[in-house]
Amino acid sequence: MQTKEDMKPIVSIIMGSTSDLPIMEKACKWLDDNQIPFEVNALSAHRTPDAVETFAKGAKERGIRVIIAAAGMAAALPGVIAASTTLPVIGVPIKGMLDGLDAMLSIIQMPPGIPVATVGVNAAQNAAVLAAEIIALTDTEIAEKVERWKSGLGEKIEKANQQLAEIKDYAYKCN
Repeated sequence: MQTKEDMKPIVSIIMGSTSDLPIMEKACKWLDDNQIPFEVNALSAHRTPDAVETFAKGAKERGIRVIIAAAGMAAALPGVIAASTTLPVIGVPIKGMLDGLDAMLSIIQMPPGIPVATVGVNAAQNAAVLAAEIIALTDTEIAEKVERWKSGLGEKIEKANQQLAEIKDYAYKCN
C-alpha cells in the first residue's frame, strides 16, 4: 500500500506568499480528506519570476494535472503560470485591500489564449473541488470520490433542515 510520501502529486497549489496559507489550507484539507495527492509551494510572479516559469514549464512532466494558484492584490501569479503551461490553472483571489475585488479582477481579465478558471474570493475549497472535477474526467477513482462528497452536501442540508424544524420557537416564527 502506498503511503502519502510515496504518492506523486497530481494537483499543485501555488501561493504568491506564505501569508496566503491560512486561506489555502482549505484546499489542502479537502484534497487530503479525499486522498488526492498534492503539493504546496510559495512562488511569486513578481519576486521569483524565473522560478515561476520553470515550475510552470515542468509541472506537466512531473505528473501535475491541475494547478491552483492563489494571489492577492495584483494577482499576476495565476496568469503568469497559465502563460507557461497547457495545464488547467485555477485562480484563487485572496482578500486584500479591496476585499479581494482587485485580485479577482486581475485573475479574470486574462488575454485570449491564456485562460484561468477563477473561483470566488478566498474560495480555496472550491478550487480543490474544481481541480478534482477536472481530473475526474479521466480518472474514475477520483470521479467516485467527488460524487460521494457532493452527495454528502445534500445530506448535510437535509439534516440541518430537520434540526431547524425541531426548534419549535423558530419554526413557529417562520410559518
